[in-house]
Amino acid sequence: MCGAPSSAPPWPKARLADQPTPAQVALRGRCPRCGGGPLFSGQGFAGLLQLAKSCSVCGLDYGRFNVGDGAAAGVILLVGAIIMPISLVVDFRFAPPWWVHGLLWVPAVVGLSIALLRLSKGLLVAMEFRHDAGEGQRSDQ
Repeated sequence: MCGAPSSAPPWPKARLADQPTPAQVALRGRCPRCGGGPLFSGQGFAGLLQLAKSCSVCGLDYGRFNVGDGAAAGVILLVGAIIMPISLVVDFRFAPPWWVHGLLWVPAVVGLSIALLRLSKGLLVAMEFRHDAGEGQRSDQ
């Protein structure tokens, strides 16, 4: 076990089979241990992507998970790969004015980015929990 110890009481081993899969955690935005408490704080616009401090059901400390901005680079590339071909098809086929492109693609990029960031952050938290990942430690010190 290389993960940082949780401040929550130990989870009974009998309930390990009841834990949600990483895909369920990502899609539902719920705790990776119990599947009950919300994973994101949900307070205001920033709460859409900000992890809650801990699970309100089982007490799992989300602060031990270091998802950082790791998901952002992949999401940016994926959103660009999705939106760019669609915008080019729309431009070549319909030739709308520039402001129509702004009305179409700015909300699409923002919405898709937020949705995919939530999914990827949820997936990263679930994978860190499942594999008990923690901060790397040097063994020679």
